[in-house]
Amino acid sequence: MAGGNERSMKALKEVWKRAENSLCADCGKPDPDWASSTLGVFICLSCSGIHRNIPSISKVKSLKMDYWDDAQVQFLAKHGNAVTKAIYEAHIPIYYYQPTYNDCQVLREQWIRAKYERKEFTEPGKQLPYSDGVKEGILWKRGRDNGQFLPRKFLLSEREGCLKYFTKQDAKEPKINVKIDVINATFQPEKIGNPNGLQITYLKDNKTRNIFVYHESGKEVVDWFNAIRSVQFHYLKVAFPIASDNEIKNRLTRNFLKEGYMEKTGPKQREAFKKRWFTLDHRRLMYFKDPLDAFAKGEVFVGSGENGYSVQKGLPSGTQGNFSWHYGITIVTPDREYLFTCETETDQLEWIRAFTSVINQAMTPQEYAIEAYFKFKS
Repeated sequence: MAGGNERSMKALKEVWKRAENSLCADCGKPDPDWASSTLGVFICLSCSGIHRNIPSISKVKSLKMDYWDDAQVQFLAKHGNAVTKAIYEAHIPIYYYQPTYNDCQVLREQWIRAKYERKEFTEPGKQLPYSDGVKEGILWKRGRDNGQFLPRKFLLSEREGCLKYFTKQDAKEPKINVKIDVINATFQPEKIGNPNGLQITYLKDNKTRNIFVYHESGKEVVDWFNAIRSVQFHYLKVAFPIASDNEIKNRLTRNFLKEGYMEKTGPKQREAFKKRWFTLDHRRLMYFKDPLDAFAKGEVFVGSGENGYSVQKGLPSGTQGNFSWHYGITIVTPDREYLFTCETETDQLEWIRAFTSVINQAMTPQEYAIEAYFKFKS
């Protein structure tokens, strides 16, 4: 705030200290130290970079380093995060995913543009590109065998309660036809190698399948993501009529709890440990030879502590399998122990925290059914 007069500096600090302005207005990150002099919101450094890309809407300045004149400070004082959010976030659909500072760039950018540039949430009942109950278009899909991304037609239908994709534009029969209630979608830009990369997973015969897609347009891929959530929400409202909107919202798409490489050994615990890519999707721990494999090589059900599941740091004494990583983890289930090793202690502790968070949760009736399937399969 170099060059600012003492009165303006004091007034700016007073507005900045308000509780409503203690979190970034767009991603919720604590202690924002930037603000938009045209919108009146307090934002973090990362979101300020997105605001800079829409200069016709938002002019951003540092609260610490830039000069704020009396008129600008008064504008901030009249607005602030609470007032501005009441305008631009007045009518957000319950299913719309509101990203946090932990989410990827494309989600945060399209959230900011949807609010301030396109003003999607300022009016009730506004027709939105992801709220029609049907969406059709082209997504670039990774081939299961050759790894090439090729354009494929996708069709999402609320009436049919499914997502389809077709290998050819004029194909009459889809390559897949997946019920909407077994689908998850999560952004994976680093894994897919594209800033707009989206991973769609679904269950077939109670086994997880992966589809990796992207679109050149960040808006289009985020619209697809929210269209999936919209169709899921309305499908579940019919399936569970007494459930509250928030209960249903919590059953929509979810981010994976943890992903990364570990080594694992077989059930005899004498085989050599092999490096695999692991994904923890709530109670399903899946492992793949490659992060972009369409099918998991295996899955482990992680139940609750009250049902005999636990996670332990280290490996049982006398473990015979050869392993190159030395930070062990043991998952104890009612039927057997699963042994893993991590490359670093940090990885080990992060995985243990993720497993613990799942084990500490009580199981739902649906999860008891999944557990029964895993036991039957084994």
